Amino acid sequence: MALSGDALRLGWDDFKAVPSHAVMLCLIYPVIGIVLARTVLGYAILPMLFPLAAGFALLGPFAAIGLYELSRRREIGEDASAWHALDVTRSPSFGAMVTLGLALLVLFLTWIATAQAIYVSTFGNTPAAGIPDFLSQVLTTPQGWQLIVLGCGTGLLFALVALGVSAVSFPLMLDRHASVMDAVTTSLRVVARNPAAMAMWGCIVAAMLVAGSLPFFLGLAVVIPLLGHASWHLYRKAVERNPDPPVMPRRSSTKRYAAHFPVSLFKGRDN
Repeated sequence: MALSGDALRLGWDDFKAVPSHAVMLCLIYPVIGIVLARTVLGYAILPMLFPLAAGFALLGPFAAIGLYELSRRREIGEDASAWHALDVTRSPSFGAMVTLGLALLVLFLTWIATAQAIYVSTFGNTPAAGIPDFLSQVLTTPQGWQLIVLGCGTGLLFALVALGVSAVSFPLMLDRHASVMDAVTTSLRVVARNPAAMAMWGCIVAAMLVAGSLPFFLGLAVVIPLLGHASWHLYRKAVERNPDPPVMPRRSSTKRYAAHFPVSLFKGRDN
């Protein structure tokens, strides 16, 4: 609990220091969630609200890569404004991050399809008439209890897979420019060596994401940045620091003029 508590406290400090990024990065995330929900189920969304909310835990580590960059910059004393979150795209390992992010997207879509299959096998294809009717079916019938057990058990398996492969993978790729394989291997080792602490962290993440999703996903505008920053600090506490960290490439500050084209395209030439 101490590990998770320290990470959340430090993440909250980062969130307060650069709150403007919530508008640029994280208000988009609830919109994506609503679009995904409509894409998957159209108007028959009610039975999948909880799976969708819980499923954000699978995509969260990738969605927060810009937040890791902000925490990294604050840690080393560099300027950290909302726009600096986009600097993560200049990381040599950005391609690896996207690759792992796509793998998590596949895992998310597989979870949604599995949850839908569990619901259909339990209640059939008839949609719920409304929220009271749906809650009554789930909480007061044997089919509903079966749905809860199967759904939560299956969701736990998906969450364990996501936690294992991504607990520290994205911060590690950003910090050390690691490959996907090295990052995932390290993440699995961290989870294996700290099972209690990482299980607690997984429960905290899931609970906060579900809570943030309840008011039409709008609470994720706060939950996502907080968890993103906290995940960076969790990585710092779980993985030994690199004594010789790689340097993030910087954009050239040399002014280039249209009149110098095409000579200005070649680095090292006197413009």
